[in-house]
Amino acid sequence: MVPSLGSIASRLRLKQLRLLIALDDRGSLHKAAEHISISQSGATKALHEVESLLGMPLFERQPKGLVANEMGRCMIRYARLIYSDVEHLREEMLSIMQGQGGRLSVGVIMGAVPLLTRALSELRLKQPELSVELVENTSATLLGLLDQGRLDLAICRTSVGQRSDAYDCIELSEEPLAVVASKDHPLARAESLQLSQLSDYRWVVYPKDMPMRQALERELNEAGLEIPRYPLETSSTFATILLVQQDPTLLAVIPVEVAQFCEQHDLLVKLPVSMRALIEPYGVISRVGADLSPAATLLINELKQDLTT
Repeated sequence: MVPSLGSIASRLRLKQLRLLIALDDRGSLHKAAEHISISQSGATKALHEVESLLGMPLFERQPKGLVANEMGRCMIRYARLIYSDVEHLREEMLSIMQGQGGRLSVGVIMGAVPLLTRALSELRLKQPELSVELVENTSATLLGLLDQGRLDLAICRTSVGQRSDAYDCIELSEEPLAVVASKDHPLARAESLQLSQLSDYRWVVYPKDMPMRQALERELNEAGLEIPRYPLETSSTFATILLVQQDPTLLAVIPVEVAQFCEQHDLLVKLPVSMRALIEPYGVISRVGADLSPAATLLINELKQDLTT
């Protein structure tokens, strides 16, 4: 039986987590103990304590050394996350003591990436010692990371979350959309197009229930057209751009700002077909009641400033 949260919290120690990570990296108790500067008997005791707490072994002895089993891999994954958070805590404390910028973790949806990168560039001119982690993903994933405390802020939509009242939202912008294609696509040089002229081509689309996918399906439904059959699904901006760039039969719907960036850098072409903006604007999201760091507050100000210039 898995121990209670209280039991894990009171008995699990950072030294034990360091040992699990070292065992995974080095494959033997002797090398792991040497790496974290404890005796081999101390390492054996620490591993025994963790396995006793959980009530099950975490490693199997194989010819190549100690190898984590399924439960061991689970523990090691979270050990790395926890230890990484402690490292970030130390870095931020050190930055604060030295009068520097601290650390900021920000999540962002694809359409808001240009806005965020401009704001971060301005912020880092004012706070050159600020460390920033930027995570691009879907709104649903970003809200989950925000809930877990992995992000300070997320630039996304709250409607896909389970509890929109759990978040504070400062509305930033609508998200106009564009259809993009390879420069070698048969329609790449067209001067005007109707959506019906695109129905014979294959699409790269966002996963189901995501706003970008819903927007495309809404436009097709209203035009009396079928939803694309056998689409390529991805939530990755980079994968979308590469897939469309490399296959002259593919189309994709992406935010206008991203499409303009692709055109400026000769990656893709924006087709002359009308697409409406997403129904719900995106905003900068934080957890209700969360105390924002000075860096987070400064970033919000930069984001709002960008929209007014």
